[in-house]
Amino acid sequence: MRFSAATTAERFLPGRLAARARPWAERFDTLMRSPDARGEAGRMTIIVFLARIVNAAIAFLSQVLLARYMGGFEYGIFVLVWVTVIILGSISCLGLDTSVIRFIPEYRTRGQMAELRGILIAGRLFVLLFSSACAALGALGIWFLQGWIESYYVVPFYLSLVCLPMIALGDQLEGVARANSWALWAMAPAYFMRPLLILVFLWAGYAAGYTPNATTAMVAAILATYATTLIQLAVVGTRAERGLKERPRFLPRYWAAVSLPIFLVEGFFFLLTNADVLMVGRFLPPTDVAVYYAAVKTLALVHFVSFAVKAGAAQRYAAFLHSGETTALAHFARETVSWSFWPSLAMGLVVLLLGKPILMLFGPGFETGYPLLFLLVVAIVCRSAVGPAEALLTMSGHQNACAAVYAATLAINIGLNILLIPALGLWGAALATTVAVLFEAAMLSLTVWWRLGIAMAVFLPATPRKEAL
Repeated sequence: MRFSAATTAERFLPGRLAARARPWAERFDTLMRSPDARGEAGRMTIIVFLARIVNAAIAFLSQVLLARYMGGFEYGIFVLVWVTVIILGSISCLGLDTSVIRFIPEYRTRGQMAELRGILIAGRLFVLLFSSACAALGALGIWFLQGWIESYYVVPFYLSLVCLPMIALGDQLEGVARANSWALWAMAPAYFMRPLLILVFLWAGYAAGYTPNATTAMVAAILATYATTLIQLAVVGTRAERGLKERPRFLPRYWAAVSLPIFLVEGFFFLLTNADVLMVGRFLPPTDVAVYYAAVKTLALVHFVSFAVKAGAAQRYAAFLHSGETTALAHFARETVSWSFWPSLAMGLVVLLLGKPILMLFGPGFETGYPLLFLLVVAIVCRSAVGPAEALLTMSGHQNACAAVYAATLAINIGLNILLIPALGLWGAALATTVAVLFEAAMLSLTVWWRLGIAMAVFLPATPRKEAL
């Protein structure tokens, strides 16, 4: 028997409350059963959203345990190193992890199975080889620059480079899963399996008597990352090529022409979303990095709304564009703005209400980051008001314009961090991030309107500009 939210509401809720809930429950049932593109995107968004809720709990638990096991100083070291290697892993894909979301629906729609098999094979091999080369160069760079690096960072940074190829390959496989609307395998490896395995290996090391420091945590992260990515490769890689018997055709120049601008967008995006943590690590001691990162992790409930909408919408944007349904694209894009903004606003209020006791779970002193949440929540909610505008630009071939917006935003963010952190400490980092995010949201909305004629802002009229479409 198929699940029905409307029937469930009538069965378990009081009469008056059930009557009020019924219209929303019916809309949910319609969305979950609809066979069209909107229904598929909506289902993936809901799955990703629910998955991110579970992941937020897992990630939060792992960060709390890490902070309590290691203390603020060692936790701050691990945080800075781990954030850095995650950024490097994403950048090492050179945009292929996102461009594949565009190529796979395009090739399936056009029946170009040789090209489809080619991008699947070439994407994995290239990402693995390039990220391995980046890891080798990174190790060489640490060796040359270790005189300028604080001694307590050197060994964890060396260890982190062992993870780099597997992080990059995992990101590539996540893109393949998203392109095929395999929501579970797009989310489970990086957001369920890896955090859980880090906890398991960390607990095993702690039980075996190893000192709970940043080095031990990095060893646990290495083991967890390799296990997760190899499982992901076995499942997603095999499933993606099932039924493809054509001889693969490789189009490296075309793929590079599309992927490199996306690489700039993704690179700027990851640097932008983590620049504050990196800059705090540059100017302030590890204990301050720990407090700031704990505040950022507390905001995960707000962040994952936009992430879920983007994950559900990106491949549908591509499908609408390749089928020439520009009017449907405009209406769907407007819907994704509402999907992003209103839940983000609600989650932001929840975070502000519960933020202080949540931070106290990390240990003594972490509650000092609570006032920063007010400024950071404003930034995230304002950013959600333009929805996944960057995904719309990227999928529609305007990745260069998107990259320019991110480049300008990153420059503003870094410049303000350099000016404000030495003078204002953590408040300087939060203020710099807020200003940069507001600029990003405004420019992305304006760029989508100018290039596509779609009003990607929650309170603007929804009528598309016909000449652009």
